Amino acid sequence: MTCLFDTEVDITWDFDCVKLYESCVEAVLSAENCPYEVSVSLLVTDDEEIKEINFENRNILAATDVLSFPMLEYEQPSDFSKVEEHGDDFDPETGELMLGDIVISADRAAAQAHEYGHDIQREFAFLIVHSMLHLCGYDHIEEADRLLMEERQKIIMESLSGDFPKLIVND
Repeated sequence: MTCLFDTEVDITWDFDCVKLYESCVEAVLSAENCPYEVSVSLLVTDDEEIKEINFENRNILAATDVLSFPMLEYEQPSDFSKVEEHGDDFDPETGELMLGDIVISADRAAAQAHEYGHDIQREFAFLIVHSMLHLCGYDHIEEADRLLMEERQKIIMESLSGDFPKLIVND
């Protein structure tokens, strides 16, 4: 598994962002029964940059918390059965399945953690898990899809809470 990490901001959070990122990716891949070694990239930026990326890619001129750029198309979420039909989905150097890219606004993550009354570590993990599920083919446009994605997020976040107690949120 390759988890590429880059940041355009000076992060002063009290936890290891890279370790949490890798753990979230691993937890999602395990929960979704991904049979491949994968490659994922994460860029942590600020509101201004994510606003530009959002406009360039979605024609929405607004900052957002997280953007997901999946490399694969799925008939059903996490249905990896047809992945090998497309040889260009694998990195020719590593052989890893290229799932896609994640962009998180550190500004929005911090603001949302404050707004929801939980730790920044929990918000950062949630945004990664949420985005990873998008990279695995989940979406939340239709109500049934939203409920399914929320259930998967909850299960995965709970699985991470043993190693990261600050991820526990009592709803």
